[in-house]
Amino acid sequence: MAIVDLVMPKLGESIMEATILHWNKKPGDHVAMDETVLEIATDKVDSEVPSTAEGVIEELLYNENDVVPIGTVIAKIRSENGVEEQAPATDVVASGTEEETEIKEVPYQPSPAVAPKTGGVRFYSPLVLNIAANEGVSLPELEKIPGTGNDGRVTKKDILQWIAARKESGAPAVIEQPQTFAPVQQTTTAVQPEEATEITEPVYGGNVEVIEMDRMRKLIAKHMVESKHTSAHVTSFTECDVTNMVLWREKVKVDFEKQEGEKLTFTPLFIEAIIKCIKKHPWLNASVDGDKIIVRKDINISMATALPNGNLIVPVIQEADMLNLTGLAKKVKRLANAARNNQLRPDDTQNGTFTVTNVGTFGSLMGTPIINQPQVAILAIGAIKKRPVVIETSQGDSIAIRHMMYLSLSYDHRIVDGSLGATFLTAVANEMESFDVNRSF
Repeated sequence: MAIVDLVMPKLGESIMEATILHWNKKPGDHVAMDETVLEIATDKVDSEVPSTAEGVIEELLYNENDVVPIGTVIAKIRSENGVEEQAPATDVVASGTEEETEIKEVPYQPSPAVAPKTGGVRFYSPLVLNIAANEGVSLPELEKIPGTGNDGRVTKKDILQWIAARKESGAPAVIEQPQTFAPVQQTTTAVQPEEATEITEPVYGGNVEVIEMDRMRKLIAKHMVESKHTSAHVTSFTECDVTNMVLWREKVKVDFEKQEGEKLTFTPLFIEAIIKCIKKHPWLNASVDGDKIIVRKDINISMATALPNGNLIVPVIQEADMLNLTGLAKKVKRLANAARNNQLRPDDTQNGTFTVTNVGTFGSLMGTPIINQPQVAILAIGAIKKRPVVIETSQGDSIAIRHMMYLSLSYDHRIVDGSLGATFLTAVANEMESFDVNRSF
């Protein structure tokens, strides 16, 4: 008889933790090898965790909605085969956003803390600094908080426990909270966040329906607000004559489907043109880390995809610059289908370097998209419309019916100035307009 540890699996290079959504098994249940034991979620996708042994569930170590670091033992399985196995050692520490964790105010009991590194300034994440500012925690006070994170880092849990203990001791806040406006409350007494012990439900007048955001909607809302607070957003616009592209696709789409088994949409054509322009302007394929500009050598195109429930997810075409048009078409189709059927793998949403969103799919002419952090640019593609335009010919100007489309590029003004942003956007438009109608696929 052996006890096998089931650990939270590695879900991608940048994923440090996952939320337990649902346990499919309970203690005493039999489980087969590779049978699903639980469902988990990261900030991007949901996944299933299979059993690594056949046997009986001995113990579940975490509850549903708990946020668990990668590599942590989450359950124990009693197996009749083999010897007792231990969880693999891991130095991965939960340092993510902890969106789904319910925080309860409990008396502060310092956990065994790791002493911070000496010889340098102690690091605090933006989340911890934001909580400290809102709760009136000074920097000297931060220095006194024992950190349970890697190298003594103060985690969100550490600072919230410390604040809870301070409230119980009656210590006054040192930062006055700014005035905010909120829905009408059932009480008329103004209560500062530091003093509040119970949240009253807002009262909504009129004939309304109150809908609780689902987990994905909450994450989208959080990421969009964080992006606006992080990047200095600027949006540039241009129009593009895609008549050649439309006519070529119309000419080859039947043969393409017969030969490749996939329908040829406009998305891979757009992505192909964008990749060519990113190679000429690599700063659009970058990210910002403090005062450093990280220029990405791999071109991983994120493509915003609408889900049937109205939410949004952004799967990534890894190393898109290494694919030809057929390869791009197959990747686009696979990722879009996987997204709509909730079959995306964790790695399918990681390491994007530039995002494309096709707002024209739903009839919009243009949009002002929000940057997908930590990227520095996102291109919105509008609907293709026939319009009369003036064109130049060898015989002079004339008016013709052309397939026209608007492009809008939102970019991070911290590193992409208007000249670079406009130059890149114009290059994309020119690349699409000069599409070769005689090319093969």
